[in-house]
Amino acid sequence: MSVTLIFKIAAVGILVSVLSQVLKHSGREEQAFLTSLAGLLIVLFWIIPYVYDLFEMMQNLFML
Repeated sequence: MSVTLIFKIAAVGILVSVLSQVLKHSGREEQAFLTSLAGLLIVLFWIIPYVYDLFEMMQNLFML
C-alpha cells in the first residue's frame, strides 16, 4: 500500500466531513447522509484490491 492512497483517503474524509457539516447546517440531512455514503463507497472501491491481495497472500502462505 502506498502513502498516496493514505493521503487520498484522508482528503476524501476531510472533504466529506466538511460537505456533510455544511449540508447539515443548511437543513439537508438526507443529502449529508448520501454524501457520507458516497465517500465511504469511494474509499471502499480503492481498498478492495488491497484486501483481495491480502487474502490471496494468506491463502498462498497456508497452502505451502
